[in-house]
Amino acid sequence: MASLQLILNEKLYLRDPQETALGRKIIQESIEMIDVLGFEGFTFKKLAQRINSTEASVYRYFENKHKLLVYLIAWYWNWLEYKIEYSTQNITDPCQKLDIAIRILAAKKEYDPSFPYINEEALSRIVIAESDKTYLTKQVDEDNKEGLFKGFKSLCRRIAGYVKEINSEYEFSHSLVSTMLQAAHQQLFFAAHLPSLTELSKEDRNMYDLNTRFLKSMIFNNIVKT
Repeated sequence: MASLQLILNEKLYLRDPQETALGRKIIQESIEMIDVLGFEGFTFKKLAQRINSTEASVYRYFENKHKLLVYLIAWYWNWLEYKIEYSTQNITDPCQKLDIAIRILAAKKEYDPSFPYINEEALSRIVIAESDKTYLTKQVDEDNKEGLFKGFKSLCRRIAGYVKEINSEYEFSHSLVSTMLQAAHQQLFFAAHLPSLTELSKEDRNMYDLNTRFLKSMIFNNIVKT
């Protein structure tokens, strides 16, 4: 299958890593390293050593490691929206579209051959563990003005649109969906590290199905007209 490219905000990078072999290698290896080391333990120096290049070459693509993390998280949200759009393109029933979107969000992430240099399973773990760090910063307003969170907001807007199609009178569609997007990943973090905060269990083979049920109850119980 031919490799696809997602269109991301140009403010996320200095040079589009999707356009070169080195750029794709930077993305591929940074995902693997952050997944293992955590964001705090990850540095451009370590990345450069791993890809047999120089720190200067990495800095030609990203201003700093925070911008790289924002890029990776943005790619993930754009990828999820791409999957939802593709899976719902011939669906007219908004309830069915919303159901599909929730299932995609809650499912265990697996390798997508359309993007061969991305380990989506590892990237999903980074989103679960590190995504809050992209916006819980002093420069969040400046980053927002530059459109760095466009991917998350676009995904939220798409799913909120399904909610409005189902119940046009429901007044908290964006609030509900943004909470659901966070919960989809937060519940998995709790299952792994703070199990008393969730009914999900990392030892349960049906954990992702249970997460789907939880998210569907959160959404549909709030918006379905009585």
